[in-house]
Formats: sequence, structure tokens, C-alpha cells
Amino acid sequence: MGLEVHAELSTKSKIFCGCANYFGGGPNTCVCPVCSGMPGVLPKLNKSAVEYAVRAGLALNCRIAKNFKFDRKNYFYPDLPKAYQISQLYAPVCTNGYIEIKTGKKINIREIHMEEDAGKLTHDSMRNITRMDFNRCGAPLIEIVSRPDFRNGGEVIDYLERLREILLYLNICDCKMHEGSLRVDVNLSVRRTGEEKMGVRTETKNLNSFRAIERAVKYETSRQIEILEDGGRVVQETRRWDDDKGASYAMRSKENAQDYRYFPEPDLPPVNIGDKWLEDIKKSIPESASLKRERYIRDFNISEYEAKILTGDKKIAGLFERISARSGEPLETAHLIIGEIMRLINAPGIEDLSLDERKLADLIKLVLSGKINRTAYKEAVEAVVTDDAEPDEYIARNGLLMMSDNNIIIDAVNIVLAENAGAAAKYRKGKDKAFGFLMGQVMKKLNGAGNPDIIKKALEDALTGG
Repeated sequence: MGLEVHAELSTKSKIFCGCANYFGGGPNTCVCPVCSGMPGVLPKLNKSAVEYAVRAGLALNCRIAKNFKFDRKNYFYPDLPKAYQISQLYAPVCTNGYIEIKTGKKINIREIHMEEDAGKLTHDSMRNITRMDFNRCGAPLIEIVSRPDFRNGGEVIDYLERLREILLYLNICDCKMHEGSLRVDVNLSVRRTGEEKMGVRTETKNLNSFRAIERAVKYETSRQIEILEDGGRVVQETRRWDDDKGASYAMRSKENAQDYRYFPEPDLPPVNIGDKWLEDIKKSIPESASLKRERYIRDFNISEYEAKILTGDKKIAGLFERISARSGEPLETAHLIIGEIMRLINAPGIEDLSLDERKLADLIKLVLSGKINRTAYKEAVEAVVTDDAEPDEYIARNGLLMMSDNNIIIDAVNIVLAENAGAAAKYRKGKDKAFGFLMGQVMKKLNGAGNPDIIKKALEDALTGG
């Protein structure tokens, strides 16, 4: 298998015109003469789109072309009003990269090329009509084309998870597959064990979820094997996946480059990337998720499992670093996020990570200094996350501050020992479990507000005469 991954770049405007580049507007409300293909218009290249493509190439270990150009890919389809697409065939912006997946295997990337997106067709089966929305025409894309290095569906998903993580950390694509900003084409062929020559491939187009990709790979593998085992011949074709039916169907015979009659795009000059600009782009690339994981494990003594969770989402990693910087306690911060915060942000009504790191850092300091216990800590964290409560005010209002007054605690210990002389006698005879019972009674007497460390010391002294 080889993959073609189409990633829509998160630039403010489209690739060849000034129309806004965003998802969700009303149909045909974000188009202009350029992206709608009116006669006599000229494209103008978006510099930010080039920068984003170069960022992707650098992060994916590619060679960056100092000079590249665009080509015209000709085909007629209702969602392509110009009847051609500006793309790259002969001189793409990035070539010869790779991604290393979990097993250590390198999946080679043949190229990354830039192109404009087509529009979107909406089929209304009830009324038997198709509507055309050209808002997406001209949206900037990069197409990341791998070598046919995949041998099973697990490798495909590992690669896509890693790629998605890289694109998100680069901040060049939101990777929302359900909105079409990340789409995958799977080129797949089978061959009998021991054969050297690749089999005839098919291309399953526009897969928009990891689940659909896994199912499509499994289905197409089985379909081709069954054809060959029955003595048939696999036809080179483009197929569309129907996730509801769990099956694919043929769309058209598979085209080759010559079918598109590529020729150099006459309305755009070749592009030159200067050394200084390339160096500036390199410096702007943020720390990757994999490097963050290594740093968290090395510098903060965080486990590999915790580091993976913290870096699984760029927003969570950012929150972790901000709280850690304020509290000075990265390990406790990791436990807070993985425990309480992850639980709360998955609860109904909590939709984002717009949390006040100062308040959460203050709570970490309070619990580690012994001013509140763990139960009060969890309660206060929830109040901060769900209601943006002020920690000190919430703790005071709800009586959560731990009591550390020695005299009050000693008085409570003496009362408990007087009321539970039998348990005290058992402890003195070696029954250690009685101590836990007595601790619980003291805590109860203090309404759960006593400092456990001070209570333990006062109780030990009272029982042993210390």
C-alpha cells in the first residue's frame, strides 16, 4: 500500500486569491472570480501556503526544493469550475522524506506537492438532485505521497497518527477529518507470496476517518485476493468507500498522469526560496510531540505513559507546561492533568481547555504544602475547571482548609482515646489496625479538616506516652 494524504492548510486566505479560507460558511458565499474560474482572471500565490508546505517538508525529513513550479492538471468534473486544477507534477516543493512509525520502520515519502482544492458536491437522493458548493475551490492543500511501503492496516494507522500529530504541532492543518481538512486515498495491490512484481493497484478515494481507513484496507485486500484466487484479474480503477455498507464500489478506471494532460501553469512564474527565508522557517518550527515526550521523561521524571498522554494533544501539552512553570511541580502537574482535568474535560459541558493555569498552580501549592488534603484538592480543582472559582475563596467558603493547630488536634486526640479506650488498648498490645480506626475517629471529630501528618504524630505520642 501507498497513501496520498490531502491536508488542507490553515492559512487565512486561499492559495491563489484573497477569499477567506474557513469551513462552515453558507454555500457559495466565499468565492470570487479567481476561485470560481471566471475567464480572464489571474492567480496570485499565497506566500503563507508556501511557508506551511515547507514547514511540513522539514518536519517530515524531506529535501526542500529551492526552485519549484506549478503545473496545470486538466480534467472536467462539476466541482471544478475551471476544468483544471493548479497542482505540481514535475517540480514539487518537497521530496524524499520519511516518517518512522512505532515499530521503528521508516515509511518513505516520495513527495509533498501543493495544489488547490476543488469544490464540494452535495447529493440529495430524496429529490434526485446534486448541489454544488464552490466555497472550497482554491483552498490550499498539500498532498503527502508515500512510497508503497505499507504491508498491513496497522502500519497505515500508525503512520497516519504520527502524521496527524506532526501537522497539528506545526499548526498548519487542523486535521478535522469530519470537515474534510484531512483526507486519505489508499493505493493497494496484492501479490502472491514469493512474487517480486507488484500487483495491479486500485485507489480508494477520500477516506475521512481512521475507522473507515482500517475497514477499507481490510475490505479491498480481501476483495483482490478473492478475485485472484478465483482466477480473475484485478482492474486498475478508482473506488469509493461506503462506510454504512462496509464496502467500496468502482467509480471510474484509474487515470495516469498522461490522462490529465499536465503542462506548466502559464499564469504562475517559478518560485525561488531564498536561503534566509528557508532558515527563518526552520527557526519557526515548534518542538515536536516526540521531542516533548523525550524531554518530559528525561527532565521531569514523568513516565513514558504519562508523557504520551500529555503530548497527545497540543493544547494539553501547552496547559501542562504553563501550570508546571507557575507551580514548579511538573510531576504533580502531570498527575493533575491526567487524573482530574482529563476526567473533567470529558464531562458534559466542558468543551475546551480555556483554564486558568494560575488557579490550578495555586491549588498544587496548597495541597503539597499541607494546607488542604487530597479530597479538598479534588473538590477545588473541579470548582476551578467547571465554574472558574477562585481557589482561596472557595476553600475558605467551604471550610476545606486543613486544621494545623496543635492544641486543637491534641484535644481531639485525647477525647477520641477516652471514648475508645478499648481500641487504644488493642493498639498498645500490637494490633496495628486499631491505629487506623483511631485516626479515622480523630479526623471525624475534626470534620475532616485536620492535617493528617499532625494528627498521626499527636496520636502516636498519646498512645506511646511520647
